[in-house]
Amino acid sequence: MTIQECYQAMDADFEEVLGRLRSERLIQKFMLKFPDDGSYALLCESMDSGNLDDAFRASHTIKGVCQNLGFTRLGNSSHELTEALRAKDGAAAAALLGQVKADYAQTIAAIEKFKAEAGL
Repeated sequence: MTIQECYQAMDADFEEVLGRLRSERLIQKFMLKFPDDGSYALLCESMDSGNLDDAFRASHTIKGVCQNLGFTRLGNSSHELTEALRAKDGAAAAALLGQVKADYAQTIAAIEKFKAEAGL
């Protein structure tokens, strides 16, 4: 799997991020760090405990990282969740969380497959 195929598998925009970072090596470096970011775990824990402020911060962080890395699908769903949390709409946020979880799983699966096939 190439890095471009990895981006296709996660419904992400490789060309956009390549235009910004200008190097596949840099894209790979930052993409491989994404699974280690604790924001997703914080988001899930905060939503489970009803802490909308921490959930907002976590979702906002995920959204920003996704924008920087061109992770379009996850970026879009985390943006919607961020806006619901900004409005302190717990019911809407809970409804949107499932899509974020699905998009996050898709993103992580693509990254893990890329790592395995690249021997990283």
